[in-house]
Amino acid sequence: MQQETHISDSAAAAAFRRLIAHLQHRHDAQNIDLMGLAGFCRNCLADWVMEADGQLTRDQARELIHGMPAAAWKEKYQSEATPEQLERMKESVKKNAGHE
Repeated sequence: MQQETHISDSAAAAAFRRLIAHLQHRHDAQNIDLMGLAGFCRNCLADWVMEADGQLTRDQARELIHGMPAAAWKEKYQSEATPEQLERMKESVKKNAGHE
């Protein structure tokens, strides 16, 4: 039986800020690869922030996560996804079913 753990709000907030800073530093970690490995990416994080906040627009939330407007990030850092990356993402996202 798995033990349920609780992370304090302050620890969770600090860890989340560190994750965002890490992702803003690691532009080489493509969203498609994050999706293929873990089933979520920067845009997912932005959507979760938007939903949790209730006041942010999708564009505002994505700018917070990307550290710049999402369109600018995409233009500057995002490469074209390969068929292999798209297939890994598709398989990975299937594993998310029932979790959200």
